[in-house]
Amino acid sequence: MPETGSASSTTESDVSGATVSVADVLAAQARLRRYLPPTPMHYAERFGVWLKLENLQRTGSYKVRGALNALLAGRERGDDRPVIAASAGNHAQGLAWAAYRLGMQAITVMPHGAPATKIAGVAHWGATVRQHGSSFDEALAFAVELAEHNDYRFLSAFDEPDVIAGQGTIGIEISPHSPDVVIVPIGGGGLASGVALAMKSQGVRVVGAQIEGSDSMARAINGDLTVRDIPGTLADGVKVKVPGMLTRQLCARLLDDIVIVREAELRETLVRLALEEHIIAEGAGALALAAGRRVSGKHKCAVVSGGNIDATVLAQLLSEVRPRPPRKPRRRASDGEPPRLQSAPRDRNRTKSKTKPSSVAAPVPTPDIAVEESTW
Repeated sequence: MPETGSASSTTESDVSGATVSVADVLAAQARLRRYLPPTPMHYAERFGVWLKLENLQRTGSYKVRGALNALLAGRERGDDRPVIAASAGNHAQGLAWAAYRLGMQAITVMPHGAPATKIAGVAHWGATVRQHGSSFDEALAFAVELAEHNDYRFLSAFDEPDVIAGQGTIGIEISPHSPDVVIVPIGGGGLASGVALAMKSQGVRVVGAQIEGSDSMARAINGDLTVRDIPGTLADGVKVKVPGMLTRQLCARLLDDIVIVREAELRETLVRLALEEHIIAEGAGALALAAGRRVSGKHKCAVVSGGNIDATVLAQLLSEVRPRPPRKPRRRASDGEPPRLQSAPRDRNRTKSKTKPSSVAAPVPTPDIAVEESTW
C-alpha cells in the first residue's frame, strides 16, 4: 500500500503535464503478463462480495505491478539508470523483486524502525537498503537528494504514470467477472486511479475506501488540502498525509464515491476474513471489504490489496476481537450466490389419463431438475 507519511512540494514527483490513459493500462498488461500471472478471484459467501486476492501476489502486495511496469517502461525508453525509492514496506519489496527479475540496480531508503521482516525481504532480492531518519518523510527527502546527486531515477510509490498504469492491470483481470461496482483502498491513490481507468470505460462504478483519521484523498477532492497528523491505525499502509497530485486529479474525475471506514469495523472485518474465509490480509488489505457493507450493488468486488501483516499483530487481533455472528443468509435467485437446484414447473397442457388405475402402483416419475446459471 502507499507508504506512511506526507509529500512536500520539494519531494513530490514532477507530474506537470503527465497523463495516464486506458491505453497505458493495456500496454502495462502486455508487459506484465510475462512475469506476473493473474491473481485469483474468491467469492466470500458470508460477505456477499467477490474478492480480488492481491495478498497472493508476488511479495504479498499489488505494489509489484506498478514497480515492474515502471522498470520495463523505462527500459523501453532507454532509461537504464539505477532506481531509488523511499518506502517502509510493500513498495520497497515490489521494487526489489522487479529489479532482481530484470537484472537492474535498485536502492530503497527505509526509515529506522521499519519492520525487520520487510527490510530482510528487500535485502533478500538483492536491493540496496539505506536506512535514514525516523519517519517516512525524512527517508523520502533523503531518497530525492540521492537521486539528484547521483542521477538515479526516483520512483514514487503512487504519483507516477507508469506505476498507476501497472496498478490498473488489476481492473483488467477483474473485468471478465462483470461486477457492477469495484471497491479499492486509497492511500496515495495509485491503486484507485489505475483501477478506475480500467473499469470506468466499461460502465463499472468504482468506490474508494479510506480509514477514519487518514482520509486525505477524500478531503483533497473536496478542496481541503490541510496537512493533518494521522493517528495510529491498523491500516498503516494507507497512512498518507498528502495524496499524489496526479492521482488526486484522476480520483476526482473517475471515482463515484469514497467511504470512510471506522477502526472497529476494519478490525472486525480482518478477523472475520481470517476465521470465516481463511484469508490473511493486512489492515489496508481488508479496508475495501470493510467498506463493502455500505456500498450498494448486486455484484460487488473488493480488492484485498496485501497480506503482509505482522504475526504478532494478527495474533493479538485474533485474541481480542470477537466478531458478531453473521446473519442467516437469505435465499435469492440472482445475488451472486452459487447455483442451486429447483424443480421444473409442471406442464399445464398435460392431459389427464382416462384409464383406470392399476392395482399395482406405478413408479412416480422423477421431476426434471433445472440448474440456474450464476450471474457471474
